[in-house]
Amino acid sequence: MAKGEKPLYECSECSAVFSVWTGRCPSCGEWGSLEKRAVSPSPAPGIRSGGTGMVDASSVVPPERVSSGSPEFDRVIGGGWVPGGIFLLGGQPGIGKSTLLLQTCGRMALRGLRTLYISGEESASQVALRAKRLNAACTGLDLFCDSDLGAALGALQGHGFFVVDSVQAMRSDGSEGWAGSPGQVRAAAQMCIKAAKERDIPGVLVGHITKEGRIAGPMLLEHMVDGVLTFSGDDYSPYRMLRVNKNRFGSTDELGIFEMSEEGLAPVKDVSGLYWNRAEQSVPGVAMTVVLEGSQPLVAEIQALANGTAFPYPKRTGRGIDMNKIQLFSAVLEKRCSVGCGLFDIYVNVAGGLAVREPAADLALCTALASAVRDVALPEKCVFLGEVGLAGEIRPVIRLARRLQEAARLGFTRAVISSREDVKAKKAPIEIIRAATLSEVLKAVMR
Repeated sequence: MAKGEKPLYECSECSAVFSVWTGRCPSCGEWGSLEKRAVSPSPAPGIRSGGTGMVDASSVVPPERVSSGSPEFDRVIGGGWVPGGIFLLGGQPGIGKSTLLLQTCGRMALRGLRTLYISGEESASQVALRAKRLNAACTGLDLFCDSDLGAALGALQGHGFFVVDSVQAMRSDGSEGWAGSPGQVRAAAQMCIKAAKERDIPGVLVGHITKEGRIAGPMLLEHMVDGVLTFSGDDYSPYRMLRVNKNRFGSTDELGIFEMSEEGLAPVKDVSGLYWNRAEQSVPGVAMTVVLEGSQPLVAEIQALANGTAFPYPKRTGRGIDMNKIQLFSAVLEKRCSVGCGLFDIYVNVAGGLAVREPAADLALCTALASAVRDVALPEKCVFLGEVGLAGEIRPVIRLARRLQEAARLGFTRAVISSREDVKAKKAPIEIIRAATLSEVLKAVMR
């Protein structure tokens, strides 16, 4: 810093900049988040700091994507890695982030693309031991196990893909602070992004998460990268879910499901079977629907239980369904369909731990609630697809044809949909039952 220049302080949480240090950020309210920032000299007039200048968009040739070796992984990220693009992968400790990426590096190496796995947390023997267990050790997969990021990126020559595990463990000589501090994390990410752009190769940064579930480090980190992936799962379940929260090269709606075994992670082939018990006999309070996770249709089983309450304020509990929806549709059923939900404690669950958010499952939720309150089972092999309004009307859902095809593939024979849906009954794969209001549906299926 030149003599006479005053230091600037940047918040590691919201990236706000201040001229005076305070214990608490005036912008976001976080304590101890202000750090001294080095003042970069302004470039002289007429001198560019980088970039390619102005170009005609029609003359730019889009880059060809690089396959990860896994169709499930490729679908989530939009069709494969984009050369020069950097993704950030976050998840709980031990969830399988390193396993997923080491397998990816091995598959890409087997396809003839040299890959570099940079680990700042493990030794080469430890990584090699896991690679052999996963059958990922092969010619073309190189390991660099050191926290010196400059030296690691210097070994990228001749490689077509690289992984940094993790960005919080790497150290940059050009930045102050210890490894994992906001300044070091930001500098490490900048070095990786620069290396990927200069060599025109894709890369992935592994990021730790905080106890709140956010990726550790400055929020700026997620803005710097081209995509943010989240790898999640439950301790009691072998299934892992890969979601994309940000993607400059594709959709953010896709979901990839993998199964963890002793041999590593493998994509789940029949995803709908995870959330449906395929019961032979219909039970009161159980309704089936088809939800979409991106382009992937999933059969969801919504379960409701109604028990007479002994209190003036009935209890409402839900797992996998928003609590506000349960209260809202209980009121709709009572007002529009004369279903007395106010006399019962109501419990709602989505089987398999699936979280249902889209409105296409509204009709299934309402029919499950009515079936539980009246203690009448719904028809077997029937799915309910529709959005329900406060007036009790049933509205159309998106991609109905895709949902009906998945229901027919799994053996369902009937589907209850909105009367406003533009679907020809002759071309539908299963029998169609149309209804304009929720009361019409209950009369048709609860005789």
